Amino acid sequence: MTSIRTAAKTVLFTILVPGTLAVAIPQLLAKWRPHPRLPVNSSVANLVGTLSIGSGILLYLHTAHEFLAAGDGTPSPSDEPDELVTSGVYARSRNPMYVGVLLVIAGQALRRRSVSILWWAAGCWIGFHNRIIRYEEPHLAEKHGDEYEQYRDQVPRWFSRR
Repeated sequence: MTSIRTAAKTVLFTILVPGTLAVAIPQLLAKWRPHPRLPVNSSVANLVGTLSIGSGILLYLHTAHEFLAAGDGTPSPSDEPDELVTSGVYARSRNPMYVGVLLVIAGQALRRRSVSILWWAAGCWIGFHNRIIRYEEPHLAEKHGDEYEQYRDQVPRWFSRR
């Protein structure tokens, strides 16, 4: 059962970490470095950007809920669920939370037609990828053993092959 305390920690983590990476920094980049602009029609950029932001937020919220439901854990690496989360979108991607954050950043790049924010999204993806390979995958393999090895063999790191 999900505790109110764990839910509050999830909200706090979401504001501090993904909120900073996906909202605060792109807003600062848009003001600090407004040019050059992406060569995309503004109506198309607004529509696709809005869909990307909305999809990213929904995906992140779903993954945070999965962490709460699967063992009273949070998205914070210091307070993760005890059980390996393989349900919901985790059955299609091992890292949908990161995908959600990247969708929010990319959506802002489109809405603002900002090359700087698009570069930020690329840098975040590289950082996320390195963190996953160097820390998260070895940690999960050590913590969950064969269960994680089977999961890793069946589910792609980023996007579903199905």
